[in-house]
Amino acid sequence: MAQPLAGKRALVTGGTKGIGLATALALAAEGAVVTVTYLADPDAAADAARLLKEHGDQHQVVRADATSPDDAQRLVDGIRDAVGGLDVLVNNVGVDGVVPFEKLDHEEWTRVMSHNVDAAYVVTHAAVKILVDGASIVNIGSSAALRGRALGVHYTTSKAALIGFTRALAKDLGERGIRVNLVAPGLTETEPGGGLPPHMVERIVLMTALKRLAQPEDVAEAVAFLAGDNSRYITGATLNVDGGV
Repeated sequence: MAQPLAGKRALVTGGTKGIGLATALALAAEGAVVTVTYLADPDAAADAARLLKEHGDQHQVVRADATSPDDAQRLVDGIRDAVGGLDVLVNNVGVDGVVPFEKLDHEEWTRVMSHNVDAAYVVTHAAVKILVDGASIVNIGSSAALRGRALGVHYTTSKAALIGFTRALAKDLGERGIRVNLVAPGLTETEPGGGLPPHMVERIVLMTALKRLAQPEDVAEAVAFLAGDNSRYITGATLNVDGGV
């Protein structure tokens, strides 16, 4: 079987569950050497390590807080020492939040912004020093950023900010041949509706052309495409993977 990412070195933040895990496994299956981060669930980390091992012994799962510059630098230093550099960075760390705007306090606003926006900046800022020329950065956003979502002003805002981050960073790094793109999934099956009430989940499914929620693998395949050479002239783009909402 052809391995379009053979020899590539990849980092997937928050890669032990859902979209992150599916992405890590897809990249490993295509030949990449994958580093995955986790923070608070060692059991999920152990499961991810076991699944990655099915694609070889060279992959690693590392505990790191993607919102911490010190942790990000330690992570990047470890990757540089282990494999020399990075060809692919997937900024997947993120959280959801479901709350009416009237009850949206500053603490909740900051929590979501920190994980969904700051983490992408913090990890990318540290990793850019070991990204090779011609590398690919893929940010995981949300199709909600293009529509807005009730009970999620902070979540929608954070994911919209990632679109701007992606487009501007693509221009900053383009001279090095580094591409920066964003995948915008719709509501995804393994993320229990993102905490949304069942009636909202049902409504989203009815609004979706394909009449189903996304599976993590649907998103992972889009990430793998943007990570590889078949997308070599695509940068600054938002790729919707939402089933046609």
